[in-house]
Amino acid sequence: MHPPSGPAWLVWLETSGLGETMRRSAWMYPIVEIVHIVGFVILVGAVVMFDLRVLGLGRGLPVTALARHLLRWSWVGLTLVVPAGLMMFTAHATEFATNPAFLLKLALLATAAVNVAFFHMVPYRSVGAWNVAAEAPGTARVAAVLSIVVWIAVITCGRLIAYF
Repeated sequence: MHPPSGPAWLVWLETSGLGETMRRSAWMYPIVEIVHIVGFVILVGAVVMFDLRVLGLGRGLPVTALARHLLRWSWVGLTLVVPAGLMMFTAHATEFATNPAFLLKLALLATAAVNVAFFHMVPYRSVGAWNVAAEAPGTARVAAVLSIVVWIAVITCGRLIAYF
């Protein structure tokens, strides 16, 4: 095993107590990785279920009621994903910082965040007109398709990190 090299803050993270523990413990990294995966299942599951409703599946369900219900689950997933992801990053910070799959995953996460902001600032403002039974506006449907595609790509990149 070679000593980490790269920007000082990445080396500091990787050589921190947490980074060392994540690498040296037989169980810590796998447990944290499982928490990360479970968090993604909850987060992406909630997001995709909502996106499918926006795309027209389950039109009998009010969009706003489904949003209220699934938003809680999204936050649960996020509270698992973010700390677990940061913990895994500390274990290999200098490697991840140059890993194309990891960097693409970060860019896709930023894209997902922008898409969510757009959805809530533009098409969701008129949700009263399409809350039940009506077809969502084109901008909402495009945002929903983009969301599904981006989240699948995020998961794919997460899996590919180990191979780059």
